[in-house]
Amino acid sequence: MFSKILNYDVFNKSKTELMKYITTFKKVHIISGNPEVLYSGLYDDSLFKGCSKDNSLIIPDGIGVVIASKIVKEPVKEKIAGIEVMDEIIKSCEKEGKGIYLLGAKQEIIDECSIKLKIKYNKLKIVGSHNGYFDMNSCEDILQDIRVSKPYAIFVAMGCPRQERFINTYMSTLPASVYMGVGGSFDVIAGKVNRAPRWMIKLGLEWLYRVSKEPWRIKRLGVIPKLLLKVIYNKYIIRKEQNIS
Repeated sequence: MFSKILNYDVFNKSKTELMKYITTFKKVHIISGNPEVLYSGLYDDSLFKGCSKDNSLIIPDGIGVVIASKIVKEPVKEKIAGIEVMDEIIKSCEKEGKGIYLLGAKQEIIDECSIKLKIKYNKLKIVGSHNGYFDMNSCEDILQDIRVSKPYAIFVAMGCPRQERFINTYMSTLPASVYMGVGGSFDVIAGKVNRAPRWMIKLGLEWLYRVSKEPWRIKRLGVIPKLLLKVIYNKYIIRKEQNIS
């Protein structure tokens, strides 16, 4: 069910199987395991520990992670985009009458995101929301709002590693069952940013589309070869040294 990539356990089954697996947890932290998140965790102990907890679930969100799984000869069944998992959870929440909480992004983005979600899922219960501009070490008002509203799922859109740190810090004290860092997903849902065409997503070229629309992202692509080189080094060099010793 999992592929071992640089000491991370990455879910390697289908998205359908993932959605069933999520329901087996009393509380679960779903982590969009793209190359940036996984590489950052190698040099950030708190982020790595958060990814390694028993109730953490890393999904292969990124073509770089898909390639890495093939390098270690434990290929994932498919790339699973975080925004698609978020959508599936929301769809299930509407059907079952469960509430969601939106945390992060600018106020106008989160407001528009809420409107668009209510249009798409008119029975959805958005039990609370707050923008991402707050002191994470002094946010008792937000935490209390979440406790009172008792959402089933909390989606945090504050970018890596801030969203993961918020979840890792407060997950144990909050009542929700599902916690998920969703990066720029609120912008996509709000209609401020478009996802790539379906054919590009299927071919693993979503990164190319995003760079064409937001050229500044090209600097972030450098993490993909860094991650892959680390995977190759761990697979071949370290194993060779162990065999020699």
